[in-house]
Amino acid sequence: MPAWLTHPLGWRSAPIPWTAVLRGALSAGPLLALGLLTGHLSQAVLAGLGAMLAGVNDRPGTRRTGVVHIGLPAVGGALGLLCGGLLADGGSRWAAVPALFVVGWLSGALSVTGPVWSAAAMQCLVTASIGAGMPIPGPAWLKAVCYLGGAAWLLLLRFLLRAPRHLLRRGARREGEREAVAAVFDALADALLALGGSGAEPARRRLVAAQHRADESLRLMRLLPFPGRREGRGSAQAYRITERFAAATALCEAGIALLWEGRPLPRHVAEAPRLLAAAVRADSAPGALASPVSDTVQRGAFDRALLAAAVTFDRTALRGTPVRPVPPEPREPGEPTRPTRPVRLPRPSPNTRGLRRALKELTARGSLRALGRVFAPARRENALRVALCVAASTAVALSLHQTHWYWLPATAAFLVKPDLGPLFSRVVNRVAGTATGVLVFTVLTLAMAGLGGLWWLVAVVVAGGALIPVATRHFGFQTAVVTLLVLSFVYALGDTEATAARLLDTALACGIVLLVGHLPHLTDPRVRVGHRFAVALRRTERYLRHVLDAPETAPTTSAGAPGTAGTDGTAGTAPVAPRGGDATGIALRYAAYRALSEARAVAETAAAELPGPHRAHRHDWLAVMARAERIVDAATVCAVRVEQGVPRPTATEARWVTEALAATADALEGGRGTPMPTLPPVPKDCRSLRDVMTELHGIQSLTTVT
Repeated sequence: MPAWLTHPLGWRSAPIPWTAVLRGALSAGPLLALGLLTGHLSQAVLAGLGAMLAGVNDRPGTRRTGVVHIGLPAVGGALGLLCGGLLADGGSRWAAVPALFVVGWLSGALSVTGPVWSAAAMQCLVTASIGAGMPIPGPAWLKAVCYLGGAAWLLLLRFLLRAPRHLLRRGARREGEREAVAAVFDALADALLALGGSGAEPARRRLVAAQHRADESLRLMRLLPFPGRREGRGSAQAYRITERFAAATALCEAGIALLWEGRPLPRHVAEAPRLLAAAVRADSAPGALASPVSDTVQRGAFDRALLAAAVTFDRTALRGTPVRPVPPEPREPGEPTRPTRPVRLPRPSPNTRGLRRALKELTARGSLRALGRVFAPARRENALRVALCVAASTAVALSLHQTHWYWLPATAAFLVKPDLGPLFSRVVNRVAGTATGVLVFTVLTLAMAGLGGLWWLVAVVVAGGALIPVATRHFGFQTAVVTLLVLSFVYALGDTEATAARLLDTALACGIVLLVGHLPHLTDPRVRVGHRFAVALRRTERYLRHVLDAPETAPTTSAGAPGTAGTDGTAGTAPVAPRGGDATGIALRYAAYRALSEARAVAETAAAELPGPHRAHRHDWLAVMARAERIVDAATVCAVRVEQGVPRPTATEARWVTEALAATADALEGGRGTPMPTLPPVPKDCRSLRDVMTELHGIQSLTTVT
């Protein structure tokens, strides 16, 4: 069966997050109960709405991660509610059409930036529709404050409610960061066990994803120190976690080189990172570590990275015996012996501007600067699609309803968000989920009609809030739960006839989004997917340029001290360490892999879309994705090999490869009608760069319109 038919039935399996379920149960329900007790029902409903949408973004991670993943979208939602409230106070109903068109344009352009900004943009658009179309008494600023207060309540619950195992151990307040670093070592062991098999590439993707989560957690640990706690340079726990993650970074870089090589390792060697993972969780030393035979440059790099990691763990261990790594077999004569040291990342330090820096770093380096490129093809296409869908839905809703017309544009805003899956799958799940939610709420209304009062709604909201963390695994299930909660909120405000009209509004919104989403000039996958690949290739080009442009020599004295004159007044030269493993190189490599993961999500969505009118839809974007991943892997291997003493590629070859990467990225970014560049010759003396050029030729053949 085609992917566009099977995708709506897909279910993402994962363990039930019981702590998040408890947070969801205690989020919106108690707020609604407080409103019923105090008589401030409208304010309680807005706060419950803020807690509900914050619960949608309450994903696994550290508490600092939650501050950004929940806080930034909540601020966007409050801003949208403020704008919608001011629009409603203006008195002109039809002014909502151009106003929401502008908000939709900005939301669509912002959504391309990254997942956090995408969530913030969607909440802003949805709450702008609710603020303009839902008649709630009170000034606009008070509505925004209540909404923000509900999201803040869920954030407070995230800080207070923690998994029981985290409360029973020393250093529990950084358990999230410690677990994130340990997960990197576990993912590395899984990748090494998959060497040479069909599961190697998926294992490598899981490894990179684990690195991203750990990197994000530790950057936020550094940038968002909690008040009143020793988060600075004197914090031994923060220092220990940071040093061990630096060791993991160097080890994973060497591990990617082994994956590129493709030769299986002995099981006891591949399992060595699990000992390091256990040591991270226990704050101890890992014991004896088995290392591979250093018969290739890649294996030698892993051996030395493992030795450096053992030294780091021994130096930072709280308890346990010193590490005695199992010695490898003798190296081949003439093989480089310079050890690879893990890069020491900056230690956590308090910073009064930490939140601003955290937002800038978390949403991808350079992404805030990219917001200015509103008229780039991918941004322009997505912005126009969102704006047209929301504006058309608003016009239809205003024609059908005098009040409570918010449902149609809000539904369109949810549907047009591309990172929720293929459009056809979203429409099918939205209709099924809304119908299920309306049916369940109607049955509950009939069953509770004889009780009188509104207290039964509190139980419904508590149950719905508890289901949100589980419902995020499937868009249809999530839609059913959100529909149930929203109907409970509007019923509490007195709109008791809303259920039947919601089915019609949902069907109309789905029809509008399907129509606009398949307009000829708004559906070219090369614009949507090509933009993501272009970002990944540009970041790879910056990483390679950083690695290969490093000077091979630096001034030194006759005694070998760099930077000073010799005893005879002349300056000599000494080798300069390659830059692929420094902090800047690591950041550039992470940025490239992060862009790759975003490109894969978009490529998988495009592969499951309905067949479109453009011939570019015939491109096998998943095959392009595989080649792009191998390009970044080869760039990482090039850095590892240069760091191990392999002769650096010539300046001409380096220029050929970096310029080819940039030119291919420009062609993919340009979208329709942009020809692919003529690629230079393939380098002959550097195998890793040769692989980069070979994969670029493959991408060109896959994306050339014939």
